[in-house]
Amino acid sequence: MRNRTIAIIAVALVALVVGTLSANPSAPAKPIVTFIELGSVNCIPCKAMQPVMESIRKKYPDQVSVLFYDVWTKEGQPYGQKFGIRVIPTQVFLDKNGKEYYRHEGFFAEKELVRILEKGGVKL
Repeated sequence: MRNRTIAIIAVALVALVVGTLSANPSAPAKPIVTFIELGSVNCIPCKAMQPVMESIRKKYPDQVSVLFYDVWTKEGQPYGQKFGIRVIPTQVFLDKNGKEYYRHEGFFAEKELVRILEKGGVKL
């Protein structure tokens, strides 16, 4: 009798866990803002942007998607053309619908960049 009771409890717990997992799927949330850095790993101002990008990634992981494209490479060149950049680095900010709402050319200090993220709906 004791083994049967343990088995029933175990089945009930498994059912509870499975039901909870399927009721609350952990799909990643869509970012509020996509921050695209178009530059090169061989460009001095672009290198200075690397710590800024990393800081934004760490501070707003669920709200901001940070992308970097090295436009001096074969793989990154199409992105430079797509966004029609004139200089590097260039930062492009897209809203949750993928529409560009802000663009900046040159080094972009984090304090100023955060204000642009806030304009895009990021909660600071």
